[in-house]
Amino acid sequence: MANFEENLLSIIQKYTENFSRKSYSEESEEIDVLMEAFGISQDLKKENKQYWGRELGMCWQLLITEVFRNFCKDFSPPKRYGSDEPADFFAGQDAVDTKYRVGSGDSGTLKKFKQYGEMLKSEGFNPVFLFLRSDNLPAAISACKVGGWSIYVGDDSFSYIFERTGFDLKEWLINIKDYNKHKIERL
Repeated sequence: MANFEENLLSIIQKYTENFSRKSYSEESEEIDVLMEAFGISQDLKKENKQYWGRELGMCWQLLITEVFRNFCKDFSPPKRYGSDEPADFFAGQDAVDTKYRVGSGDSGTLKKFKQYGEMLKSEGFNPVFLFLRSDNLPAAISACKVGGWSIYVGDDSFSYIFERTGFDLKEWLINIKDYNKHKIERL
């Protein structure tokens, strides 16, 4: 029985050490340009982070895709590789995937980022990630880099978009926030 309890305590000790070393990427308190366009406060976003992250992420993806579809001469829609769709669209040799932010550090997500990047590179593409927020999980960014992704974050993403399309998405988002037409109204 003593051995058994020592084994249990050993497991607890191992995880105590792991948890102590764990670094978390805390979500920044800053308001990004997409949140401003809708008038979303940090307080509102905190009420349901998963919902807002998912919805703002899809909005980010659709906005960028539409800009490229209309202003990038070598735009092409996403390609399927079996059941996978590793990029949101293609711009010439760039396989572009968009993320509002990446906060998941689970091994499946990290493995997929790495695999998709390697697969796209083997197909002759340059995998490109466009992140809006800068409070991304460092482990996820590292996995992307290992997979061969070119990573653009925040203003660098907007610069990439402008260089490839000639459209200033950041300026456009800043301008629409003043209309109040798109502000979130709580029921």
